[in-house]
Order: sequence, then structure tokens, then C-alpha cells
Amino acid sequence: MSASLKAKIAEVFDEPGCDKNQGKSEKERKKGCTKQLSPGAAAGGCAFDGAKIALQPIVDVAHLVHGPIACEGNSWDNRHAASSGSTLYRTGFTTDINELDVVYGGEKLLFRSVREIIEKYDPPAVFVYQTCVTALIGDDIEAVCKRASEKFGKPVIPVNSPGFAGPKNLGNKLGGEAILDYVIGTREPEYTTPYDINIIGEYNLSGELWQTKPLLDALGIRVLSCISGDGRYNEIASSHRAKVNMMVCSKSMINIATKMQQRYGIPYFEGSFYGIGDMSDTLRQIAKLLVQQGAPKDLIGRTECLIEAEEARAWARIARYRNRLEGKRVLLITGGVKSWSVVAALQEAGLEIVGTSVKKSTKEDKEKIKEIMGDDAHMIDDMTPREMYSMLRDAKADIMLSGGRSQFVALKARMPWLDINQERHHPYGGYEGIVELVREIDRAIYNPVWQQVRIPAPWGDDGQTLGAFASASPVVQAAPVAGVHAWVMGLEPGVAA
Repeated sequence: MSASLKAKIAEVFDEPGCDKNQGKSEKERKKGCTKQLSPGAAAGGCAFDGAKIALQPIVDVAHLVHGPIACEGNSWDNRHAASSGSTLYRTGFTTDINELDVVYGGEKLLFRSVREIIEKYDPPAVFVYQTCVTALIGDDIEAVCKRASEKFGKPVIPVNSPGFAGPKNLGNKLGGEAILDYVIGTREPEYTTPYDINIIGEYNLSGELWQTKPLLDALGIRVLSCISGDGRYNEIASSHRAKVNMMVCSKSMINIATKMQQRYGIPYFEGSFYGIGDMSDTLRQIAKLLVQQGAPKDLIGRTECLIEAEEARAWARIARYRNRLEGKRVLLITGGVKSWSVVAALQEAGLEIVGTSVKKSTKEDKEKIKEIMGDDAHMIDDMTPREMYSMLRDAKADIMLSGGRSQFVALKARMPWLDINQERHHPYGGYEGIVELVREIDRAIYNPVWQQVRIPAPWGDDGQTLGAFASASPVVQAAPVAGVHAWVMGLEPGVAA
């Protein structure tokens, strides 16, 4: 590991926005937050993966992975981060180094790759990602990027986060450091307003940003930049002129918020777009901070009027589901900001949380869970698949909300499951999003397939089993019992086996 990378990691671990970090001694702080991974031990995602998913939603730049093609293959499009314009971010660029490059070095190949991208696509910038192999052979991507920037007159940004540097969360922050060092503050906006804000740690998954931006637009609040969902290079480069920063996911990009406060005097707060109450609190906090920074005081009154109207509309739409969902039990396997913000949203719909995962949550996230759920909150540090299965099979939960890796546990237990992580296809942000979330939970729990799959197999020995299947299944309800036997055997009714 290079000396510059070690220094950057030490700087990242000295995080003033993290109470746990600040509570350590200087010696403990230098050790970092987690045990350093060895090459290949990318449990839960490596540093390269974290940097790539944090920055890839910047939609108009070219993201070039300097390493074997498998690194780009594993990281490409692993979030449903939507774009309202350019789709260049969905094009996978890689130097695809081979054995000869490992022996002779890949710096010349990297330079030629940058030149080819600029000639063919003419992006406003190129982001170059270091990987394990190219870091181990000593390729100096900072030097190559500097030379390419001078040669081609375009920003070429080195993202020095090889996988072996640490886990995915560290990679998120190293990606943020690249933005701080090479992007933010390098451009000036065309104009500024007293209502300019940045949203940090929001990735516009399935278009969630577009559910909240109309609310800000209605108040005249301008999103100067979003880092990084649906982001544009020039907007992020001029983001240092914002009046307020909103931190959505402190687990990933808290270093951007704290350093922008130190360098440019921009206050920040951590908020959530999930749930009616949290969405309203976020709007109030934005309005309050903007007024403190010089915006007209009538912004607070206008914000309250908007909140009142939107809350009434959301509650009216949720009411039709409350009777059906009241008392239903949810097992929430996620992390970060969702570990508490989604809890609040679910409770608003009358659902009971039997447990929420805190494996990827900060100390502040855990405190918020206790505040929402009480001291007896069931927080799960690391639940094994066997424990998830037992909880679902014992009917301690009616549905599991998690990421795609856990879905098969729920399906094996023959229980409903809903994707709440970054791969989801439905946006759950803002007032519109909570209505969508409640609708999807209702559809999952009351899907008739669960009644079907829980019925014993129709080829059981006793007639009661077959009768139960025949009476419950709309496919065979009209057929006589003899026909059911034939249907099970794959024959037409009345045809002898």
C-alpha cells in the first residue's frame, strides 16, 4: 500500500462527525474502524466496490476501471441509480489488464484508454478507479491522471481505493475524498440563490430523488448538486457555493459534509426521506437552516403549509391499507440510514417491527432506533440465514424486508419478501414513496401464492390433503376429484394414466 494511500486512510478515520471515532484514543484512531482486508477477502464488498457505487451515479462522466475486466464486471450497474439525462455512467469502461501488463506495468495502457474515451465520448471528466492488481504492481494513477489532464484539457480524476485497502464503507469515503480533492470547488455556478442546498449520500435509487425534488421546487429550494444520484460533474464542482448540506447516509459520505463545513462554512444536518414524519422533519430542518443562512423568513411558514397539505394527502391514501396491515409483523434486514428511517415509516402504517438489522449502522443510527422503538428495540447485529429462517417459520414475522441476498431465506420459509435495498425496482422516498411502500407490502402479504405454497402436497396419501388442495386452488376447483388426480399427473381429466 502506497504512503499516500495510507495517509489518506488515516485522514478518513479521523472523522469529527463520528462520535465513536472521536471517543477513541489517538492510537486507537490510527488503527481505523475495521480490520484491514487481505487481497481477495472482499467480504461484504471491497474498498474499490464502495468507491465505485458511491461515485457511479454521477451520470455524465466516464467511469474507467484500471484493472482486470472482472472488477468492472462485478461493480457495473449494481444499483438502480436513475438518470434524468446522460446515460454515459451505464457504459462500462475498463483497461482490462492482462499478464503482460502485470509484468511491464499498465500506466501506458491507462493513458491510451483515457485518450480513447475522450476522443469517442467527450465527457466533462473521466474518473479512474485503482484496483488491487494495479495497486500491487505499483501503477501510479495520480501521475497518469495529472498528465492526461494536462494533455487533453479535461479533468481526469484518480480514485485511489484498491480493494485490499479495506471494506466497502471505507471505499465510500475514499470516493468522497477524491471528490473533495479534485472536484468540489473547481468551478463556479452560473448564479446562486439564498435557497441553494446540496444533498449528500443520496443515490437516486429507482428515482427516489424525483419524489422529493418536486417538494423542494414547490418551496423554491434549489438543489445545487446531489452527490451523487443523478449528479452532474459541473454541479458537483460548484457545490461549494451552497448554503446548506443535507446528509442522507452518514455511513457512506459523512466526510464530505464535515470537510465542506470546515472549508466553506456550510452547515449540515442528517435527515431522511423515508416516512411521513421524517420527510416533514427534513423539510423543516432545511427551511430552518436556510433562514439562519439568510433566506427570507417566510420560507418557514410556506414549508408548514406544504407539509400540512402533503401529510393529509398521504394519510388519506394510506388509510385504505391500515386495517389490512394493522399488527402485521415485519423483520427488517438492512443497514445504515434505513435501519431507523424505514422503521418509522412502517410504524406509521400500523406495522410492528420484530427486529431490525444494525450491522451497517452507526452509533447515531442505533440511538435513533431506540428513540423510535423504545428501549426494548430488537436490534440485530448479524443474523445468520438459519436464524432468519427460524424466525419466519415460527411466524414471528409476517414479511421480511431485506436485500436480494436474503430473499431465498424467506422464499424457502414460504413467507412474503420485499426488496428494500439498492437493487429495488420501486422508489420509496418522500410522501409518494411511503404510499408506494405500504402498497407493495400489502400486495406481498396478501398475494394468494402464499396460501397455495403452504398447502401440503396434493399427492399425499390421505384424501383430506387432496381435498384441501382442490378446494383452495382456483385452477382445479371446477374439476371433479378424479380430474384432480389426472391434473396432478399432467393428463387431461378422464384420461387414464
